[in-house]
Amino acid sequence: MTFLKFVLREVFVFLLLAILIVIPFRLFVAQPFVVQGASMEPTYVNGEYLIIDQITYRFNEPKRGDVITFRYPEDPSVFFIKRIVGLPGETVVVDDEIVTVTIPGVETIQLVEPYAKFDGPLFGRQSLTLEDDEYYVLGDNRPRSADSRVWGALPKENIMGRAFLRLLPITNIDYLPGI
Repeated sequence: MTFLKFVLREVFVFLLLAILIVIPFRLFVAQPFVVQGASMEPTYVNGEYLIIDQITYRFNEPKRGDVITFRYPEDPSVFFIKRIVGLPGETVVVDDEIVTVTIPGVETIQLVEPYAKFDGPLFGRQSLTLEDDEYYVLGDNRPRSADSRVWGALPKENIMGRAFLRLLPITNIDYLPGI
């Protein structure tokens, strides 16, 4: 075997192995995500590079406070990042800066949201009762976020995963950022 054939065979084997490992990993385990826009400031800023965990929600239900990425319900080719505030079956009331959640048969709670930013006009009072497999999501920068206040409940099937790692900028590397 000539040196060129050997090199070409090694390159082919390397590429084949890379494809067999990288594609399933990207499809089922983790995926990169770049934050676009100001809807999650100050928690996430435009241009930050995140790794999204796509496995956790295959075995566990999303929780209140989780920061998730998902396919926008009105255009599944667009991806958003928001925070879960309401879970299936709950009633969420957003009254400007105050969010209350009624958990059926348990209690009504007012959320404490130290991450939320309110430096502009808000949406007034809104209420929504979630069906099974629906979530209520809000951006941390409420005046600059198109979220469940605008387009309603998020179907569970649209959820891609949770923010697992912030890799860029290097000065803000973080595990489970925003929690």
